Amino acid sequence: QVQLVESGGGLVQAGGSLRLSCAASGRTFSNYAMGWFRQAPGKDREFIAAISSSARGTYYADSVKGRFTISRDNAKNTVWLQMNSLKPEDTAVYYCAAARTTYTISVKHKDDEYDYWGQGTQVTVSS
Repeated sequence: QVQLVESGGGLVQAGGSLRLSCAASGRTFSNYAMGWFRQAPGKDREFIAAISSSARGTYYADSVKGRFTISRDNAKNTVWLQMNSLKPEDTAVYYCAAARTTYTISVKHKDDEYDYWGQGTQVTVSS
């Protein structure tokens, strides 16, 4: 089992920034590729960003490319999502997820590829 706890969400004005954190526990963090997803009210869950277990590979959704940055520190069992130039359409509950992998540069962008999920953190961007 892997437990994931997100933090760092909140209310921010358009154009502002937030940094989300996801703390992992329970298993060897460096064996997991990590991802961030979001879900807005009335919409399907959406892939945002992914990072390989070694941090050598990253992948972003077109909607956030150039504005969001995913990173991780395996020594701290933590993955982050730095969100800049936020827009009202970024408003959603943000989830981190972990996928067991043996490929250190593999990134995963489909939610059914992930094994564990956090409880989510709300991000609200006002116009």
